Amino acid sequence: MFLPVAISDPPSPAPNDSPEVVELKRQLHWAHLKIQVLEERLRLQRIQKYGPGSEKLSDRQLELLELEPGVSNLEVQAESARGPLPQRPPRTERPRRHPGRQQLPADLPRVERVIACAPEQCQCQSCGKAMTVIGYETGEQLDVEPAKYFVVVTKREKRACQHCEQGGVASASAPARIIEKGLVSDRVVIDTVISKYSDHLPLYRQSVMLERETGLAISRATLDGWVMTVGGLLIPVAAVIGRELVCGSYIQADETPVDVQMHDRRGKNHQAYLWQYGRPGASVVFDFRLRRGRDGPQRFLEGFNGVLQTDGYAAYDKIGGPKLVHAACWAHARRKFFEAHQVSPGEGVAKGIVLLIDQLFGIDAEARAQNLEFAARDILRQQQARPLLDTIKQQIEAARGQALPASKLGGAISYTLSLWEKLKRFLDYPELELSNNLAENSMRGIALGRKNWIHIGSPQAGPRVAAILSVVESCRRLRISAREYLASVLPGLADVSIHKLAELTPAVWAARNR
Repeated sequence: MFLPVAISDPPSPAPNDSPEVVELKRQLHWAHLKIQVLEERLRLQRIQKYGPGSEKLSDRQLELLELEPGVSNLEVQAESARGPLPQRPPRTERPRRHPGRQQLPADLPRVERVIACAPEQCQCQSCGKAMTVIGYETGEQLDVEPAKYFVVVTKREKRACQHCEQGGVASASAPARIIEKGLVSDRVVIDTVISKYSDHLPLYRQSVMLERETGLAISRATLDGWVMTVGGLLIPVAAVIGRELVCGSYIQADETPVDVQMHDRRGKNHQAYLWQYGRPGASVVFDFRLRRGRDGPQRFLEGFNGVLQTDGYAAYDKIGGPKLVHAACWAHARRKFFEAHQVSPGEGVAKGIVLLIDQLFGIDAEARAQNLEFAARDILRQQQARPLLDTIKQQIEAARGQALPASKLGGAISYTLSLWEKLKRFLDYPELELSNNLAENSMRGIALGRKNWIHIGSPQAGPRVAAILSVVESCRRLRISAREYLASVLPGLADVSIHKLAELTPAVWAARNR
């Protein structure tokens, strides 16, 4: 049984205690507190290894953790539940009805297949005359046509004058291509990029698949050359996306590690970082940096004078323009109290604070359910969230005097109170979200990619990979097809004037083609 970690006063010395006994009692008291902290850390490690990834409170899960000494800590995913905490329904409640069969998207093409009646069904069994078709029983199923590889033969006309020799020979211009004089078409190149950075399929697997399906042996190095070419073409586009974000009023930022091969004969990868900057409902851009220092966000956000929302990482402090407003993330604060509750489920302080924060998220969930605009959501926040914040702060400050600073609860209290002014900023800026979860969601593709393509091949490849990820993630956020966008933009992109690149970003392309 793990006891809650809380500060208790050392035992008062008895009148007859000698100085040696008093010192022993004091040492025993602090040894007891230290054991509690170590037990908390051990439980946290176990939960991280064996526990669930969800951050929802569940009495059943917590009971199992208490009964099973080998169960361990969660590897916390970035997303916390936005709505109020779901309560376990009473046993008398009827199960929720199934919503029914899902409708197939109306924009998918339809291929009709008519099944005729059998010959004996075409003749009336009563009078013997032919029966007439009066309608159809219709059903729809989603179908797929496997990828078919074929060879495109491009013939360019050559014309010559039959009446004189001075005119020479004229040939039709060759269409612009991503890989000039390449063996494959633009579609194959784009499919390779999408398969790696959207579907997380490593290049060596794609090479094997191509040989299996076509009999054509294309090496992984060749596929990598295609990817790097696409990345180089997209670097200017990603730079334009970044400038658009910096000129805006609201940015969410986060960073994630990624290994890079350094080719310095040490046999070890270097841990670099991809910094992500984006705006909810808009584009996102990744910035590759070999280190996690302040110079990365400082250079990218130079001149930004809007609202910057991040976690509590100190590198985001003292950057940007003179009017930059720094806001914090409530999901990070909630996560720390959630972890404190997991390692010490016997005490109710952390759980009570988590429930209060969930009510805070519930206010915004109600606004989303009603499709409220920012102004209307701000009115709801002022009415309900402002008094709730006072209650949350009172609960945290009351718990501060009882929590050991080295404990999870003490760390959660210190983290939240140190960022309190930044956590309150959503009351002053209606467009500001409560959490940075959208930024963390953008990192999930990179996390999945790290488990498949493992690392980036070189420091020089880092900016190209970041540019591809910027476009792929922007297309996902904007709900447009990355394949269609790349097929429309990439051919001839190298010859486009830098002044026209602003017309080729995913956001502008989506607005033009919807």
